[in-house]
Amino acid sequence: MRKSRFTEAQMVAILREADRSPVAEVAKKHGISDQTIYGWRKQYGAMDANEVKRLRQLEQENARLKKILAECDLEIEVMKEIAAKKW
Repeated sequence: MRKSRFTEAQMVAILREADRSPVAEVAKKHGISDQTIYGWRKQYGAMDANEVKRLRQLEQENARLKKILAECDLEIEVMKEIAAKKW
């Protein structure tokens, strides 16, 4: 995934600015497209900077837990195959 040139806090600040001013004007000021602002709004909605940071932490933790679960499932499957073999 490509790293954004804006942090989550900056994205939220730009969204709040876009709430007060026309989107096209804000987009031009920050050198981004209108669609970028709409995409951010769809993703972050009415969150503030702290909530966005917490969301990112939760997503990372969720990914870590999914990886651990997949590894455990793989180990269980290997153990079943070993136990199923006739010696």
